[in-house]
Amino acid sequence: MNTTEVGAGAPGAPIVKVEERLFQNRYLVDAGRPHIRIKPHTEPSKALMALTHLCPAGCYSQNDKGQVEAVVDGCVECGTCRVLTAKTGEVEWNYPRGGFGVLFKFG
Repeated sequence: MNTTEVGAGAPGAPIVKVEERLFQNRYLVDAGRPHIRIKPHTEPSKALMALTHLCPAGCYSQNDKGQVEAVVDGCVECGTCRVLTAKTGEVEWNYPRGGFGVLFKFG
């Protein structure tokens, strides 16, 4: 994940790294029921490979067999994976069940 700094908006406000902001969020894992599934593949498309770099939560990685895997614990439910793989259909994305998923903490 790239390190990006975000200003708090007010002049002279401290600069906070995106990672520090994301760390404040909490995630309630729905064990055994991931809300994102990657369809089986032998060779990932360019769109699926792009997720290994573009997912803001870093949920996607390439395994030693060259396949893309997802660990959705910590997903911020932004929909980047849905948009990037809309044409290929390689990712099945659903909202987590009520009470599960990301719990945003603002402030």
